[in-house]
Amino acid sequence: MIDRLDPPVQRRAYGSGGINRVTSPWRANSVHYISIMIGSLLPLYALADVMPALPPLGFLIFLGWRVMRPGLMPLWVGVPLGAFDDLFSGQPFGSAILLWSLTMIVLELIETRFPWRGFWQDWFTAGLAIVLYIIAAMVVSGATIQQHVIFAIFPQIALSVLIYPLIARVIAWLDRFRLSRSRRIG
Repeated sequence: MIDRLDPPVQRRAYGSGGINRVTSPWRANSVHYISIMIGSLLPLYALADVMPALPPLGFLIFLGWRVMRPGLMPLWVGVPLGAFDDLFSGQPFGSAILLWSLTMIVLELIETRFPWRGFWQDWFTAGLAIVLYIIAAMVVSGATIQQHVIFAIFPQIALSVLIYPLIARVIAWLDRFRLSRSRRIG
């Protein structure tokens, strides 16, 4: 007997029945975590002397998955993914754990208050979370907050907020890949 992740349907867009075609459980349960961890590793390739040159891609991908697929990750997932990001970001250990967990809690509260949102509201929510995350990460890192430091992180904040639609597009593509059917023989 063929086990299925989805209930059987009469007709599908790609044909009838779909003999022995199901979503891969490995892909369905791991693509989002792997993409977040790869995003945490990517800023390692562009290190700057004083300030980071790239936006926090791990956090952006994490935020994108949470905003686009609200029930996909459990609430506690900010702890292990934040710990992984802390190992490679150069921040003090525990800063991403705290900030990513707080982000998950706040987004869960927003999700219960406003269950139906559009792209502009998601972009505004993500942009606000990005700005608060970068400023809080600077405070947690122990940097002295002065006017020239605020001006130095402004390009990173602007780039992070402006790149969110591209990140959302990549996550939509990864989500289609995650849920695409794969052939299983035997």
